[in-house]
Amino acid sequence: MATKAELTHFFQTDFPQADFLIDSVGEKSATIRKKINQGHLRPGGTVSGPVLMELADAALYVTILSEIGLVAHAVTTNLNINFLRKPSAEKDITAKCTLIKLGKVLAIGEVSIYSGDSPEPVAHAVGTYSIPPVK
Repeated sequence: MATKAELTHFFQTDFPQADFLIDSVGEKSATIRKKINQGHLRPGGTVSGPVLMELADAALYVTILSEIGLVAHAVTTNLNINFLRKPSAEKDITAKCTLIKLGKVLAIGEVSIYSGDSPEPVAHAVGTYSIPPVK
C-alpha cells in the first residue's frame, strides 16, 4: 500500500506533468482535484472532455497504486466515460474513485467527477487497469 504522502512524492518525481492534487486515499478509494485554468477550457466556457478523461484516469491510477504500491507500469486497458453536465469554467474539478475489483492482474474502478462543490456529478467513468506481474 502507498500513503497519500508517498503517492504525492511519486507523482512529483516520476510524473512531473501530473497537475492534480491528491485530497485523500483510503479503503479502495481516492479523491483527487485539478485546478482549472484557461488552457483546460473549450469554446462555450466549459472544461474540455479530454481534461475530464485525464482526471478520471488519474483517479483510477492513484486509487490502484494506493492499494498495490508504487507500480509505475500498471496501465489503462479500458476507460469508458459519460459526460452528464456542463462543468463550471471557474471551479476546480474533483474525481472520486472507488475500486470495484482488485485482482492480481486486473483492477476495475468507477469514478464520479464533480465541478466545485456541486453534489451532482458532471461525468462518470468506469476503467480497467492491467497490473504487471510481481517479479
